[in-house]
Amino acid sequence: MTTSHRAAVLGKPIAHSLSPVIHSAGYAAAGLTAWSYTAIECAEAELPDLVAGLGPEWAGLSLTMPLKEVALTVAAEVSATAAAAGAANTLVRRPDGSWYADNTDVTGMVAVLTGAGVVPGGSVTILGAGGTARAALTAAARLGASSVTVLARRPAAIEALRPVAAGLGVPFTGAGWETAPVHAGADVLVSTVPKGVADPLAERIAWRPATVYFDALYDPWPTPMAAAAQAAGCRIVSGLDLLLAQAVGQFEHFTGVAAPVAAMAEALSVARVGR
Repeated sequence: MTTSHRAAVLGKPIAHSLSPVIHSAGYAAAGLTAWSYTAIECAEAELPDLVAGLGPEWAGLSLTMPLKEVALTVAAEVSATAAAAGAANTLVRRPDGSWYADNTDVTGMVAVLTGAGVVPGGSVTILGAGGTARAALTAAARLGASSVTVLARRPAAIEALRPVAAGLGVPFTGAGWETAPVHAGADVLVSTVPKGVADPLAERIAWRPATVYFDALYDPWPTPMAAAAQAAGCRIVSGLDLLLAQAVGQFEHFTGVAAPVAAMAEALSVARVGR
């Protein structure tokens, strides 16, 4: 059957993405033979023109770094979740041809962290201050965090998150990257930084076994941070866990069909082992 509905993941770089594996498996399991899902490399400055040029066959877009903040500017409507985070990882085509922005990273993070045993009232430290950090901050608010500390290399990036935290009603502290070992003993430690950035911290942190460590990366895995945290007895949540959880929300947004989660998870597991 000729493909009549299209979706894709956008970002730069994007060749490593496993999103096409997950979504394509979902389409196959759900019998959506007229659907296809691909990967498109796209930089921030390129997103508006790319989105404007998409034909009516396009149902949705998944967005990864560095597009999560600029995505809001191309949407005619923004969900409350994406607005609160100040970032979106999902663009959904509306019947009138306009785009709706949402953030399934937030709901995905809440799901995977709750599954790892995170309970309300804990402290959260976030490494990084980009689009994924915004989702983590919003998820922390939904999880009832008692405080959130954000560590970043650029003070301006931290300051940009202060109004987000204020809008969410979360007690917020910003600190320099060099203070990471001081703040890493939180109940939940979330790393949202690119590959390699947090690696030097792995041996500098006095890991607490009670800490839940969530690393948004999944390639390569385990990261030095995840390996050190696991060796210390911490509960670990990986970027693969989030990748699946956020993809489920996107799949249902794009297709209007309940996601075949088991088939999507199995495809992701097989693809990961094959790398």
